[in-house]
Amino acid sequence: MNINYSFQKNLIFKIALFGLLLSSILSACASASKSAPVEWNDMAVSQGVAPEAPATIAQEASEWAATDTTYNMDSQEELKRLVIKNASLSLIVVDPVKSLERITILADELGGFVVSANLSQTTLSNGLKVPQGSITIRVPAEKLTTALIKIENESDQEPQNKTIDSQDVTREYTDLRSRLRNLEDAEEQLRKIMENAFSTDDVLSVYNRLVEVREQIEVTKGQIQYYEQSAALSSISVTLTADKAVQPLQIGGWQPAGVAKEAVEALIKTLQFLVNAFLWVVIYIVPVILVIYMLFILPFSLFVKFLRKRRAQRKAEILSIHKPAEPNQPEKE
Repeated sequence: MNINYSFQKNLIFKIALFGLLLSSILSACASASKSAPVEWNDMAVSQGVAPEAPATIAQEASEWAATDTTYNMDSQEELKRLVIKNASLSLIVVDPVKSLERITILADELGGFVVSANLSQTTLSNGLKVPQGSITIRVPAEKLTTALIKIENESDQEPQNKTIDSQDVTREYTDLRSRLRNLEDAEEQLRKIMENAFSTDDVLSVYNRLVEVREQIEVTKGQIQYYEQSAALSSISVTLTADKAVQPLQIGGWQPAGVAKEAVEALIKTLQFLVNAFLWVVIYIVPVILVIYMLFILPFSLFVKFLRKRRAQRKAEILSIHKPAEPNQPEKE
């Protein structure tokens, strides 16, 4: 009698736990689904035989972890709109090194930081080396306009290139928050199931599901943090080009440096063509001609010369045979 009572107590606990789990799943899903009623074998209970439950604790945990954890937030919850703003500039400055230093200080003053900075040297056509730099900073999004104005003041010319990109990630951010809340509910339910599990297999199965849900929670939190940081801090990429590298000398609209540069380039190209042609002739054409001459032309010319010589000899022999004899001349007294 005590055994049947203990068994009935465990059975009632499982039924109550299954009902709690089922109600949580139905409340978490966006569209509720109807579940079939569960039938229990009263005769089996009265006879002390363990009835067959509709699902074990491990199966319940598996079904809970496999439930789609993405759903829309309640309409009453205030949506937090997130917009990621990034900008890029190309400026012509007098001294890229000093401008790079001032932009670095500006990022610190605005509460941001430097992501990357690079300084190099570019060689002009006249052999002059001028510095060229690039820098990427992050500043608070609400100070993006202020930062752009101060960066543009580094140059007395209009930016060669200026781009501001905005990306609204509110929908993705909202879905991630909803997924995180649902995963946390799943974690809580799985912990309750594991605490009240009776067999070792059930404990291990629920624990494995709990680990999977926990990993999904960490990944989702990382994605949410990425969106929040990207929206909170705007990225600004700046390319700094030295003024000497882009401004030629002008005299009344005439640019002698430009004309001289074009003339020098044309001269260099012509000399380059002549040198290349000479190298091709010396290295490629002359050896090929010599090989062709030695293999084909010279033997052929010697053969022709030999034939002509033989023909001339035969002709001379024929003429000597058929030549008439000269009459005897009278003797002189």
